[in-house]
Amino acid sequence: MSFPRGSQTQKIKHPIGTRKGPLEVPPPTEKDWPKDDEQDHVLVDPDEELDSLPQPYRMINKLVNLLFDQSWEIIEERNALREAESSQIQPTVYPPLGEIQLNKMPNCMAVSQDYVFIGGAKGFSIYNLYSAKQIYAWEKLKVDVTSIWATDLGNEILIAPVDEMGIIRLFYFYKEGLYLVKAINEVDDTSKQTTCIKMEISQGGDFAAFLLQGAGDIWLDVYKLPKETWLKKLEHPQLTSNPKKKVRQPQLNSLGPISADPLEMDANVSFKGDIKLSLPVYIMKIKPPKPVTGTTFKSPLEVFAKIKDCYGLGSGQNHFIKDSQWEQQAEIFNASYKKYLDREWEEEPLSTATFYFLLPSCLFAMPPEVKGPSDPEGVWPCAAPIAVSQLSCSSSYLVLACEDGVLTLWDLAKGFPLGVAALPQGCFCQSIHFLKYFSVHKGQNMYPEGQVKSQMKCVVLCTDASLHLVEASGTQGPTISVLVERPVKHLDKTICAVAPVPALPGMVLIFSKNGSVCLMDVAKREIICAFAPPGAFPLEVPWKPVFAVSPDHPCFLLRGDYSHETASTDDAGIQYSVFYFNFEACPLLENISKNCTIPQRDLDNMAFPQALPLEKRCERFLQKSYRKLEKNPEKEEEHWARLQRYSLSLQRENFKK
Repeated sequence: MSFPRGSQTQKIKHPIGTRKGPLEVPPPTEKDWPKDDEQDHVLVDPDEELDSLPQPYRMINKLVNLLFDQSWEIIEERNALREAESSQIQPTVYPPLGEIQLNKMPNCMAVSQDYVFIGGAKGFSIYNLYSAKQIYAWEKLKVDVTSIWATDLGNEILIAPVDEMGIIRLFYFYKEGLYLVKAINEVDDTSKQTTCIKMEISQGGDFAAFLLQGAGDIWLDVYKLPKETWLKKLEHPQLTSNPKKKVRQPQLNSLGPISADPLEMDANVSFKGDIKLSLPVYIMKIKPPKPVTGTTFKSPLEVFAKIKDCYGLGSGQNHFIKDSQWEQQAEIFNASYKKYLDREWEEEPLSTATFYFLLPSCLFAMPPEVKGPSDPEGVWPCAAPIAVSQLSCSSSYLVLACEDGVLTLWDLAKGFPLGVAALPQGCFCQSIHFLKYFSVHKGQNMYPEGQVKSQMKCVVLCTDASLHLVEASGTQGPTISVLVERPVKHLDKTICAVAPVPALPGMVLIFSKNGSVCLMDVAKREIICAFAPPGAFPLEVPWKPVFAVSPDHPCFLLRGDYSHETASTDDAGIQYSVFYFNFEACPLLENISKNCTIPQRDLDNMAFPQALPLEKRCERFLQKSYRKLEKNPEKEEEHWARLQRYSLSLQRENFKK
């Protein structure tokens, strides 16, 4: 809205892009509206002059100009990103080698030996890893399976699915038979139903532990698995008349369901519900330790007199701190930090617990007698609450990540810490993933033959989606290097999950929020290649991908969901697929997976500190323990008895006084 006037001057405004200072929305009241922006006007052609817009049109004009500027900035940013991506060398994207077609959405997967276990609606299914053929489907539940574990025991496999009710069941898979061992936490009264949070099988499969919670409490149930009894019962000739034949790995084919040789198909697996296996033997129930409270002891002498041995000292229960001292300490703390405590605090989340099976070591010695679950062998103090912990596959290394971003690395085999490292400021640990130790030999990542001692590598995914490599070697101290920076502008590249690839030294799979799956070489800090399902099967929930990496074979599986644009309106007609990616089918990775071990002659020249095999370590540790027990038990008992007699004599003297 402008009107020409016969004036000697014309006033126009500068373009929005040349104005100085931030743009602001005009105030809401008309009294505060500026009459004119004289500082934005200049004298130009005197033949024409335009009156400035009246209110409220002037304010509308400013808002439109502001919106235009912001839109233009976004357009320029996208153009710059498009040009940068076009100038970069894009990684080679490999399609899947095979496909398992499903008519129900799979919720979880696990891989063990040559089998894939897929949990979904009303149960789980067993597939052959190479032929993509369904071997058996156990669907006898009223609810879905949400998570599943599979543990390789050599010739047998233990399967543990957890349903939506939190009930975990233990299955035994041997040859052509599937056997239900026990529903661990199933009860008749649903109001008393407990939920399984985590389960773990010890190395060798002798023990199983289940972390359960219910009624506001949490505890750990430990069982002894009679696997020798199971094996003897199932190896009866009448039960094994049709032994399973070996399956030959097929040739690399194009995309589609992989067909197997009909002469080498797996024998049909059946559920042997009529055969009852021996139940796991319940060993112990471990509850969290009680909070430290005031003592009832009246003197330190009474503490020594009533404790039978020295094993209870240091557990936090046998101390000489009274309730009044705890209260006094609490008052001092509240008075010192009153200004911080008076603020409104968010409700603290419930504490989470985890557990691991540990092998005998210098830190955790097997006691001569099992005293009970309430007596801890040791307590490790930490400066901050532990947020994440992870144990290596060999049970040799343990990493503790505290809430303040500090990592503590322990060498359990040697019994000393490898060091303490702090993540960059603002980074907090989300997950820890151990890498099998590798070395760069002749420009290629390779595994040394045997185990190395006091050397470990792991990748740490932080809550800000940055990825870090942590390395430790002996007494040199750990080092932290950044593999992937925190995304600032391009949030679609946020890392959601990380998975090491045991078949490829120093390689990890990175799953991003935009649905991309990349393989990274942590030694070179570069992307080697990428993997993607067909275009009609995108990842429906890319920030929570469903995948499984085989620990024994160079492959991984990824769930793909049928595109909603082409999917049928009928839910029963929607097709889901699990895609099979083989690393050996990729030309860039073929040589890496086949030649990934450093020859022994080269290993000797590199002077690697070799670690003893597990059997030798256990044998030497037991011999060392026996030698100590032969020398120390009598002296220790004699010393403790003398200390008790001395404390009693002092008590008698005090009573006489």
